[in-house]
Amino acid sequence: MATQPTHEQGELQLKIFDLRREARLRQARDWFGKNYFANTLDEAMRIAPMGSEAGTSFMMVVSYWDQACAYLNHGLLHEDLFFETSGEFFFVWERVKATVPEGRQRWSNPMFLANLEKAANRYEAWSEERAPGHVAGMRQMMKQMAPQGSKAA
Repeated sequence: MATQPTHEQGELQLKIFDLRREARLRQARDWFGKNYFANTLDEAMRIAPMGSEAGTSFMMVVSYWDQACAYLNHGLLHEDLFFETSGEFFFVWERVKATVPEGRQRWSNPMFLANLEKAANRYEAWSEERAPGHVAGMRQMMKQMAPQGSKAA
């Protein structure tokens, strides 16, 4: 973006950041980072079945980031500022992207996590332009985080 962030964009970004600190969402984010390693929708459903505590944590994390990315995609957030200060959404996308196409098909919802995907794709191009190799390094680190023997590794 060629423009500077507006005061309104900065305020909205601070509100979004503040929501990340809410206790239940923080707990869900912690669970997601430690437990969500799935390459198929069936694996995902075993890890985080609908109606379970894990399923609730999963949906809290992905829906939070999909909504934050919707604000970004609709121009309510300043892209450079968001990308410079928020990398977790990309981490979340990388963890879920293998299962999303099957989920979209199974639930007849082509928009499932579409805002997250769109922002992650833009972030990857944005990051590669500014820090070549950064995304590859992040992906390598994420592989190392996966449990040994996991297909996600």
